[in-house]
Amino acid sequence: MDGKRFVVAAVADREGLGGGRGRKRLLGVALLGVCLSAALLSSGCGASGMAGKAANHGASKGGAGSAAYGGLGHLPKGSEQVMLDPADFTTRIDNPYWPMSPGDRWVYKETDKGTRYDVEVTVTDRTRMIANGVKARVIHDVVSYDGRPVEITYDWYAQDKAGNVWYLGEDTAEYENGKVTSRAGSFEAGVDGAQAGIIMPAHPKDGMAYRQEYYKNEAEDKAEVLSTEEQVGVPFGHFTGALMTKDLVPPEPKISEYKLYAKNVGPVLDVQTSGGSSREELISYTHGN
Repeated sequence: MDGKRFVVAAVADREGLGGGRGRKRLLGVALLGVCLSAALLSSGCGASGMAGKAANHGASKGGAGSAAYGGLGHLPKGSEQVMLDPADFTTRIDNPYWPMSPGDRWVYKETDKGTRYDVEVTVTDRTRMIANGVKARVIHDVVSYDGRPVEITYDWYAQDKAGNVWYLGEDTAEYENGKVTSRAGSFEAGVDGAQAGIIMPAHPKDGMAYRQEYYKNEAEDKAEVLSTEEQVGVPFGHFTGALMTKDLVPPEPKISEYKLYAKNVGPVLDVQTSGGSSREELISYTHGN
């Protein structure tokens, strides 16, 4: 998930499904001791224990190495430029809040204004050399309606030596009647000024804020850690000690989402609390290699 990005697609409207869908992930939380709201309450959430659109290449400049970010606790924000050392990265992603081994598979149910979408996220055995020189793991993310894909995305992640999982870009496409209608939101770090972001910090702490991606006017999601002691219930199971974040999209200030991540599983629940009403919950998770 990203899962982790936010797209307001007109696919649903064009296909007569009623309302656009907010797919690019953002999730949220209640501040210490405050319960989320009816949306999360219905899922058993409490206040305790609780997936390269730029065409013109341009090299990223300035900034510090990735190890400095993790070691010093400084995570990039906004349009801040970073120079990442490829030697600091690996495609072996074992961050406990979102481990990604080849073959791992998450299946979600997403509902938006009464319409159900099926979401399947799979960690492939493929890697991609990103324009900024970092080798990334390729994640395949498919959103379907009534058996037909309406969005297919390839996300690119890598983990630095400190344990931070970096989001290095995505190649996404929206579909209507089997044909691509939009590739908006695609980006690749190191291309046309796009910058990598953090999808999961090595050691999340309350109040920690960071950007998840940056490609001006296309991909500018950011997140803040609200709690690491939440509990959440979804069809796949009940979890304690969950991480909760609030995700925002600066170019679309009315959009707000809350996400919950379970240790050794990954994203389990995503609820849009403003700018829409979508809800995405984990149905099944299968560990690969």
